[in-house]
Amino acid sequence: MGARKIATVLGGGGFVGRYVVQNLARAGYEVRVASRRPDLTARLRALGRVGQIAPFYASVVDDASVACAVQGADVVINLVAVLTSVKQQTLQAVNVEGAGRVARIAAEANVPVFVQMSALGASETALSDYGKSRAAGEKAVRQYRPDAVIIRPSVIFGPEDHFFNMFAGLARYLPCLPVYGAHARLQPVYVGDVAQAIFMAAQSSAFAGKEFLLGGPQEMTMLDIARFVLRVTRRHKPIFIVPAALAKLQAMILEQLPGHFLTQDQLRMLASDNVVPAGQSGFEALNIVPQSVGAIVPSYLARFRGGEAQKDISVPV
Repeated sequence: MGARKIATVLGGGGFVGRYVVQNLARAGYEVRVASRRPDLTARLRALGRVGQIAPFYASVVDDASVACAVQGADVVINLVAVLTSVKQQTLQAVNVEGAGRVARIAAEANVPVFVQMSALGASETALSDYGKSRAAGEKAVRQYRPDAVIIRPSVIFGPEDHFFNMFAGLARYLPCLPVYGAHARLQPVYVGDVAQAIFMAAQSSAFAGKEFLLGGPQEMTMLDIARFVLRVTRRHKPIFIVPAALAKLQAMILEQLPGHFLTQDQLRMLASDNVVPAGQSGFEALNIVPQSVGAIVPSYLARFRGGEAQKDISVPV
């Protein structure tokens, strides 16, 4: 029997994390699921054999807890990020300094493989603070781990997402479906495909230092997405394209409320397209064929459907 392999997944209890943890467990890794709330990650133990998956306490803003979680690991994967600043969990503290801290401590612990999940919109010249923070986080990681694998997905969808599910919820309860940044182009990518890319990128030294840009098979505007959700949920409601001035006013109010349904920084994100440049698909380099929105989303939006329930079907985009 070969030597045991250990993988530490920071943010392993999150949306993408559970899929990454499952892939690692299936490959035989002993997985440390590191998060600020290990009590909420205990459910992931069921994804592996007894004792294979272990919740760990770790915060990317704390050296000691990160050092404990990564010590002796063969692979460290950092999935931790925030979309907007909330109290001490700021973009700077988590997306930038936190990413750099994890990379530095993994380097000090001589961890052979380091994977950092970033975002497709990461850029020093991004319009949004989020996009800038992701680019700064990548730079901080590279300072300590020039061999890090960087994963940059577009907006991620899947059964537990806060994207298509949010649209469907709005379509159920509102008299019309509001759309912000109607003409912004996205390339929604399935969470299972992103997790598989992360797993595969961590398996070969040939990928060290590389960046993988991940987008699904279709480009969709926000307006396309709204129409798709209405079609899938069988809701016959008008679409309201929110004017820029009204959107900004709403964001100024809503970003002050719990949940941060809409922020001014999110509007700035929608001012730019979020698609993979031609010829740069990371999926092709990893020999992964990404699944489409139409093949996956209808199954988990079935609960939002109006009218008589029908069998789940794939819906063309």
